[in-house]
Amino acid sequence: MGGGERQLALPPHDGLTAVQYVPILMVFAVCAGVAGLLAWLPSVLGPRRPSPVKLESFECGKVPIALPEGRFAIKFSTTAIMFIIFDIELMFVFPWTVVYRELGLFGFWTMLFYLGVLMLGLLYDWRKGGLEWD
Repeated sequence: MGGGERQLALPPHDGLTAVQYVPILMVFAVCAGVAGLLAWLPSVLGPRRPSPVKLESFECGKVPIALPEGRFAIKFSTTAIMFIIFDIELMFVFPWTVVYRELGLFGFWTMLFYLGVLMLGLLYDWRKGGLEWD
């Protein structure tokens, strides 16, 4: 390896890595259970008194000006998905910047590759017209 490169000091491996993730999995399981319960409970306990007013589509308290079964432009969904993907992927960049000096040259090239793949996705979306807003 080249000079000036520092290696990241990892804690000693004690063979408990799979066991260390059990509390995280338990938190996910509890969260999924609570979310499922909160989604299911109103359908069981909620009152059922349908009326013509309740069955109308709701548009911010105003009388609807069009039928809700109209088609939406796919560019809205594409833009939203692209925003979510880039927002989530950029969350990986922040921890990298924090430990950049400890990662050394390997961390630099790894992140450069990662950002390159990210830019390929952006170029693909750009060529497909995902950034045009007409």
